[in-house]
Amino acid sequence: MTAEDRPVAVITGAGRGIGRAVALEMARGGYRLCIAARTRQELEETRGACGLAPAQCLIVLIDLADSEAPQALIEAVIERYGRIDVLVNNAGWAPPRRALVKIGADDQDRMLAVNLRAPIALTRLGAAQMLKQGAGAIVNVASNAGLRAPAMESIYAAAKAGLIAFSRACFSELREGGVRVSVVIPGLVDTRLIPPNKHLNRALMLKPQDVARAILQIVTSAPETCPVEVLLEPSRNPERSR
Repeated sequence: MTAEDRPVAVITGAGRGIGRAVALEMARGGYRLCIAARTRQELEETRGACGLAPAQCLIVLIDLADSEAPQALIEAVIERYGRIDVLVNNAGWAPPRRALVKIGADDQDRMLAVNLRAPIALTRLGAAQMLKQGAGAIVNVASNAGLRAPAMESIYAAAKAGLIAFSRACFSELREGGVRVSVVIPGLVDTRLIPPNKHLNRALMLKPQDVARAILQIVTSAPETCPVEVLLEPSRNPERSR
């Protein structure tokens, strides 16, 4: 297989954490990449870790809170590669846990934009290209907050719950066109999104590479199957009793 024949994977939030781990797994799996995030230095570090030349790993600087960012990202990918085989909507954002009445309007809007509006837009645009190709896989990264709906995380939980429902609906709608849609629902993952907390044993939390390996298994599963909803939890509970 020549470099030009290798499939293309688009990964948001690829500068660090789960997104970087996904990029590494996809690069090892033989994919050309488009990695997107807000910070160039972090994306350059991700590309370096993947061991891919710039021609095989496109960097796109975007802020997914911007309503025009999804269109710009998809256009950049199509201009470079002419196709999209895998789309991983991984980017997420949340402020420190706080009571609903203390969340400002700006933080509220950013949580909804990054965690729900942007994945919806990217799925819509990515699916349009995949339907033309007759095949493709989209993986949305949610959170078990969308299932548990914990206190002090109301808006974040609502956004992730919406993403889970959206993903299931997209699976039902797009499967006949050869586009597989899945949602990964991890428990606590040891990333910077979760600040230091004396009530958490971080050694027992999921690692970004755990989620990345699950995503690679999803997108490389037999074309006759689709792991629609994948719950991923640490084997031991990292939450210490309070």
